[in-house]
Amino acid sequence: MSKSAFQFSLKDNGIGRIEIDVPGEAQNTLKSEFVEEISALLNDIEKNNDVKGLLLVSGKPGSFVAGADITMLKSVTEASQAEELSKSGQQIFDRLEQMKIPSVAAIDGACLGGGLELAMACHQRVATDNSKTKLGLPEVQLGVLPGSGGTQRLPRLTGIATALDLMLTGKQLNAKRALKAGIVDEVVPVANLELAAEKRLQAMIEKGRWRKSSDKPETNWKGAFSSSGAQKLALESNSFGRKIIFDQARKSVNKKTKGNYPAPLKIIECVEMGMEHGYNKGLEVEARYFGELVVTPEARQLMNIFFAVTDLKKDNGVEGDIKPETINKVGVLGGGLMGAGIASITIDKAGLPVRLKDVQESGVNNAMNYSWNLLKKKLKRRQLSKIEAMQVQSRLTGGTDYQGFKHTDLVIEAVFEDLDLKHQMVQDIESQCKDSVIFATNTSSIPISKIAEKSKRPEQLIGLHYFSPVEKMPLLEIIKTDKTSEQVIATCVEFGKQQGKTVIVVNDGAGFYVNRILAPYMNEAGQLLADGVKIEQIDKALVNAGFPVGPMTLLDEVGIDVATKVAPILQDAFGSRMQPPAMFDKLKSDDRKGRKNGRGFYRYDDKNSKSKEVDESVYSVLGIQPNKSTSDEEIVERCVLMMLNEAARCLDESIIRSARDGDIGAIFGIGFPPFWGGPFRYMDQLGIEHLVSRLKHYQDSVDERFTPAECLVKMADSNKTYYSS
Repeated sequence: MSKSAFQFSLKDNGIGRIEIDVPGEAQNTLKSEFVEEISALLNDIEKNNDVKGLLLVSGKPGSFVAGADITMLKSVTEASQAEELSKSGQQIFDRLEQMKIPSVAAIDGACLGGGLELAMACHQRVATDNSKTKLGLPEVQLGVLPGSGGTQRLPRLTGIATALDLMLTGKQLNAKRALKAGIVDEVVPVANLELAAEKRLQAMIEKGRWRKSSDKPETNWKGAFSSSGAQKLALESNSFGRKIIFDQARKSVNKKTKGNYPAPLKIIECVEMGMEHGYNKGLEVEARYFGELVVTPEARQLMNIFFAVTDLKKDNGVEGDIKPETINKVGVLGGGLMGAGIASITIDKAGLPVRLKDVQESGVNNAMNYSWNLLKKKLKRRQLSKIEAMQVQSRLTGGTDYQGFKHTDLVIEAVFEDLDLKHQMVQDIESQCKDSVIFATNTSSIPISKIAEKSKRPEQLIGLHYFSPVEKMPLLEIIKTDKTSEQVIATCVEFGKQQGKTVIVVNDGAGFYVNRILAPYMNEAGQLLADGVKIEQIDKALVNAGFPVGPMTLLDEVGIDVATKVAPILQDAFGSRMQPPAMFDKLKSDDRKGRKNGRGFYRYDDKNSKSKEVDESVYSVLGIQPNKSTSDEEIVERCVLMMLNEAARCLDESIIRSARDGDIGAIFGIGFPPFWGGPFRYMDQLGIEHLVSRLKHYQDSVDERFTPAECLVKMADSNKTYYSS
């Protein structure tokens, strides 16, 4: 008989201890088959008069319960099935809460989703100050909502506004912030966890009373005497005030999601129903909406992304079990925006010492200040103490020479996009550092093999393409040449994971993967502008479709000068289909670089303006009249089709290893709409035959650049898809 995930033991003092330890898994997750197991266990406890209180702990150090088993959710095909799953969870947690004995959850590590719902069903919660301890309800990130009472219990513990913020963003709090929010009752060191939890249990047993989180919310006086806290209390304590909160939440959600994600609005409805019509009515709506959401296309695609990212966490980037070398010290060349960002995440997230070199002292100082400013933001949010911040900052040192580089294991160059300069960097590092050093280039446009031409050890040269701003963008695109050793690839993949990045490994080629599929999308937006479509219409259409920013805004942010440097490289490699509109040269002549010099497609002279305004003078510079009438649907379709067509070519040419990598690269590198699942999932969703038909339509009506990739035509003819499910 297999070991139960829930082991019960009774101490002499009457404290019953339930240890959660799902066999064979690194983290505890809740599965549907556990319902009967927990139900039987609660039956036994209720019959045992010797049990005076219950302590819930995890048998896995540094992990409480990470949430529901996503594989279980993905296997659900009918809304009614998911609704029943939700009701089962609600009933079990209600039963735990309604027991005649008190319970305390002792939380160390991840306490997320169903794990937090379980903890909230206990009468008190004690959490550790372990950095791994995170509490939250991140279900919205999977396109669903908390389905085991979370939408009802959380607002009764924290107040409505805080609960909505947590559930609508999927935000995860450390223990101290969870204490401040009212989610946990005490924060203690790991060694004191069970002792502190037992002490609280004993106190409740002696008093003979305890509060249930499903009860009518108590007034949370924490922060009530600040003006914002008092305002929040005043709003939440009456029906009219609550209506204002819910209406504002809906407005905010619609502004952010453009109606592309159904889950956030359903979360608001669940909370509103529970607060206005009672806990049981709230549960009823929660279960129904949970059922509806689990089977939506949006949830399916977001779950696909979850599985893809989980797979990538286990992927070492090479075939076979090659162990990465240990990186003990990192060198960074260049103290500009990219170099400073790379250095910052290396000292903070990877926890490694960095030696930074810049040709000017001001460059070194810029990197130092950049790093400290990021740490100050963490200090302000109480994510770390002043001493901890200073310890992190002390890992970064710098100078204008190669002092301190001799013992580096990895050097990342982030200097100007100039091939001769990069060749010089390769030669300098190979002469100044130990023979085993890995040289990584952060180039965004120059093929890695060209940079490797001047290397004595090309097997130790690799591309690490970070995206700006480095500390915010989650993707790292690792580029290997045909000479890069597998050991170096595996080492850099592991290093990227230490930096907190989602890593994909791609083969060398102009534009690599992300910039190669982005270029035709951006060019098409430019062609639409050249045809006379207004800048704001192009941007708005694509933002409403699900992209984080429009293409013209993106050009301003990246730098029009940077884009015009990359464009010729891609055009040389791929011909006319990568040719940008000729009018873009006029922007260069007019010294329009975008946001960086305050001159681009938009105006940047009014810092106080809440919304961006198009710089109307750009039309005369480009020599166009913005009077073309084009539907938003056509704008979106033309730009996206160009990206999909190029993504298909990248997989066909083995630039990327799999459709999975292509989807993750586009979502995390470009902001491709997650609810579409990535370019390859989206092509499957559209149907390859339909995709080819639409490309041919524009090939005939607009230009030859829409010629469908040969691989897509073959797939359409043989009725193939990129994924089997």
